[in-house]
Amino acid sequence: MKQSANTDPRLKGTAAPGFESVKRLFQKNIRGMAEENVQLCVYHRGEKVVDLWCSATGDSDFSSDSLVNVFSSGKSLEAIAVAWLVSKNLLSYDDRITRHWPEFGENGKDGLTVADLMRHEAGLANFDTSIDIEDLFTDNIKQNRVGRLIENHPPKYKSGGQARREYHALTRGWIVNELFRRVDPAGRTIGEFMREDVSGPLEADAVIGVNPQQLTRISRVKPLGLGYQLLQSFIPRFLGRRIVPNFFQLLARFIKIIPAMMKSRKTGAPPPFKGMTNMGFFNKPQFAMGETPSANASCSARGLAKIAAMMSGGGKWAQNQYLSEQAWSAMHANPVKAAMGGILPTRFTQGGVDIFAKCEPGSTEIERAMNEGREGFYGWMGFGGSILQWHPELDIGFAFVPTSLHVLDLFNERGKAYQAEVLKCAADIRRNTQGDSRKAVTG
Repeated sequence: MKQSANTDPRLKGTAAPGFESVKRLFQKNIRGMAEENVQLCVYHRGEKVVDLWCSATGDSDFSSDSLVNVFSSGKSLEAIAVAWLVSKNLLSYDDRITRHWPEFGENGKDGLTVADLMRHEAGLANFDTSIDIEDLFTDNIKQNRVGRLIENHPPKYKSGGQARREYHALTRGWIVNELFRRVDPAGRTIGEFMREDVSGPLEADAVIGVNPQQLTRISRVKPLGLGYQLLQSFIPRFLGRRIVPNFFQLLARFIKIIPAMMKSRKTGAPPPFKGMTNMGFFNKPQFAMGETPSANASCSARGLAKIAAMMSGGGKWAQNQYLSEQAWSAMHANPVKAAMGGILPTRFTQGGVDIFAKCEPGSTEIERAMNEGREGFYGWMGFGGSILQWHPELDIGFAFVPTSLHVLDLFNERGKAYQAEVLKCAADIRRNTQGDSRKAVTG
C-alpha cells in the first residue's frame, strides 16, 4: 500500500491513501498546538493506516517505540483483562465480587457486583489511607498488601447513595487487579496477564508494571501550566491559540464542574500515594514499575492501536481469538447512562468501557464536548490527552499518546479532532466501496 510522503522533517511516519487528511491535521497541530512528544496510530479493517510521531521539541530519544504513561486509558486494558476471565467462563459481570473474593464483603460491600465495579459504582472512589508505592510491585501485590486495605474499607456514596457513579480514577484498577489474580487459574496480576496473553502475542507495547530495561524507553509526561492554558484560552483560534477550549468554553464547564468537585471533596483526605506532592510523582521509576492499571500503563500508540484493532475486530486478530464472541458482546452490553460525579455524562457498559453516542437535540455543551466527533467509539481516555478507543461498526482501532498534558482539556478534544477526521475518512472509504460494489452488480 502506497504511503504519503513527509513534508515536515520533524514529523515521522506514514498515512495510507484515504487517510492523508489525518496526516495533514497532525502536521498542522504539531505546529499550532502546545505539544512536546506525540504519537498517533490508527488501524482500519485490520490494516495500519496511520502511524505518525513527532518530537516538537527535538527530543532525539523519542520514537514510535517510546513508552508513555497513558493514565486512565489503561482502564480499557483492565476491562479487557476482566473480559478475558468472562471468555474463559471463570467470571460473570453479574457475579457478586464476594463469590470470588469472600473477604471483599467486609464492612458492607457484600452486595457489590463485578458490573458495579466496572461502571464506577462500587462506592470506593477514594481510600482513607495512602498507598505505599512499593506495595504495588507485583510480588508485594501477591502478598495481599493492597488487598487487605480494600477488604477493610467501607463503601461511601455521595448524596445518600442516589448518585452512585463516581470516578474510581485510581482505585478501580487496584480493586480489579485483586479480583483478577484471585480468579485467574495461574494467580497472575493484570500486568503479568497483559504480557503473557495480550501484549506479548500481539507484539504490542502496552505494559502495566515495566521492568528495569523498559525504563529507558519511557518518555516523561509534563503538565502544561495552568496559567499558560488560561492565557491561551483568551486567544482566538485564528490568531494561533495553542489549546482547544477557549475561555468561554472553559468558564461554562467549570461553572458546572467546580461546585460539584467542592461538594464531593473530602476534607482532610490523604493523597492516593505516600510521598506524593505534585505531578512529578508520576514520572518516578518506582511508579512505572508498580501496577496501578487505571493510571500507569506505559504504552506506545502503535501498541494501543493494535490492541484497539483487535477489539474492533470482535476480539480477534490474525486468526487468534483473544476474547470469545460471547465475552466480547457481554463486555459491550448493557450501557447505563449516568452522570459521573453528578456532572460528566457517561454510558458505561457492564464491562467497564464507555460508549460515545450521537448527541440528541438540546444536549448540553459538556455532553457535546464529550461525544461529538467520536460517535460510535468504545473505550476511554487518559488524563491530559491520551485516547484508547475502538469503533466496531467501521472497524477502527485508535490511539493518541502525547507527553504534554493539557489538564484543562477535560474531554481530550485535541485527540478527538483526529478521531473525527478518521471517522470521515473511514466513512468515505465505505461509501466508495459500496458504490463500487453497486456498479459491479449493475454492470
